[in-house]
Amino acid sequence: MRVLIMCDMEGVSGIVAWQQVDGGAELYEEGRRLYTEEINAAVRGAKAAGAEEIVVVDCHGAGSKGGWNFNSLIPEALHPDCEWVAGHTWGRYTEMWENGCDACLLIGMHARNGVPDGVLSHTISSVRYRNLWFNGDLVGEVGVNAALNGHYGVPIALVTGDAATCREAKELLGKELPTVAVKTGLTRYSARQIPPVRARAMIEEGARKALLDMSGAAAYVPAKPTAIKIEVGSPEQMSGFKEREGVRITGALTAESRAKDWMTAWNQFWPFP
Repeated sequence: MRVLIMCDMEGVSGIVAWQQVDGGAELYEEGRRLYTEEINAAVRGAKAAGAEEIVVVDCHGAGSKGGWNFNSLIPEALHPDCEWVAGHTWGRYTEMWENGCDACLLIGMHARNGVPDGVLSHTISSVRYRNLWFNGDLVGEVGVNAALNGHYGVPIALVTGDAATCREAKELLGKELPTVAVKTGLTRYSARQIPPVRARAMIEEGARKALLDMSGAAAYVPAKPTAIKIEVGSPEQMSGFKEREGVRITGALTAESRAKDWMTAWNQFWPFP
């Protein structure tokens, strides 16, 4: 069994502040440690389920200064039974998908923008993007990661994060999808949390069980042809979508990409090939 782990920081137990996830910030090193150990828990669970190859992809954009973007995991602390991808543009590592992948685990995910009980909730960028739709589905980064996997026929077997993220994942991918909630948001910047040691045990067991019984796993493939719609926070933020092939400006704050399938529409929309 070949397992891909796509991971983010905001949904990790113990993390409630931007300073814990922004590269070089005062609390960032604490956040990195918490992040790495939750990934290790998922690796242990995948290994216990019989995974022969486990690849971890750091999907957290920690800021371009200091080389932290998609490079927040602590190398010397990572579990030896995985390999990991660092520094690669989000969603553009395709080797596992193209060469055969049995399942993807989404670890440390956060809720989409505007969810009041979503800890550090945002969609792609906390300062630019307001809403994102795939056809009629209002999605966040769980939806983006699921669609990336779904394009290659790879199911999402497990989602971990706060309770709002787990709720969002089940709404999109089905109520039988296995999830592990490691905290419950009280506001965007506060949470009732499960201590990291116990949260890691829950993730390890959740990964093991999800991969041994894939009946709740779901591949997300938006209907074809596909329309991707974006709403930004202010009119000047529309400039990046103007004159882009396949993208039509539909309002003062909205743009839409239409294509034969999701990946083609996404490639027209997302600026990093």
